[in-house]
Amino acid sequence: MPTETELRTLLNIGEPSRTGDDPRLAGLSDLARQMGDVPPDKDAPVREVLARMGDNWSALILKVLATGTYRHATLKRVIAALSAERDISQRMLTLRLRALERDGFVARREHDTVPPRVDYALTDLGRGLAGELDRVIRWIEANSAEVEAARARFGE
Repeated sequence: MPTETELRTLLNIGEPSRTGDDPRLAGLSDLARQMGDVPPDKDAPVREVLARMGDNWSALILKVLATGTYRHATLKRVIAALSAERDISQRMLTLRLRALERDGFVARREHDTVPPRVDYALTDLGRGLAGELDRVIRWIEANSAEVEAARARFGE
C-alpha cells in the first residue's frame, strides 16, 4: 500500500500547505487501504467477477437464469433470441457457464437419464449477484440520457 508521502509524490503535491490539501489525497488513501497491502492479483475475485460481468455473455446468462432453471440447449436458444448478436456458440456458452459455476454463481445438475440431461440454475450467491446487476442496470437506464449527451459532446 502506498504511503501518504508516496501518494503525494504521485500526485505531485508535496507537503501540506496552509491553503489546504489536495482532495484527491484522502480518496486515494482510502482506496489504497481498501485494496490492502498488496493490490489484488489478476485472479482475485474482485477483478475476475467484475471482468466477467463486463464480457459479452455472462450478465445476460445470469439475467436469464434468474428467471428459472434451463437445459443447455434451451438456454442457448433463449440467449440467442435476447442478444443483439442473435447467436452464442455452444463453446462460448459452455465456457461462460463453467466460469460462473466455478465462481459459485451457477449450479449444474446432472440427471441420470437416457439421454443424459443437465440443468443450470442460479445459486443463492448467483441470485444475489443478479440482484446487484439489476441495480446497476437500473442506474444505467436512469442515466442513459446523460451518457448519450456525453457521447454526442465527445463526438463533436
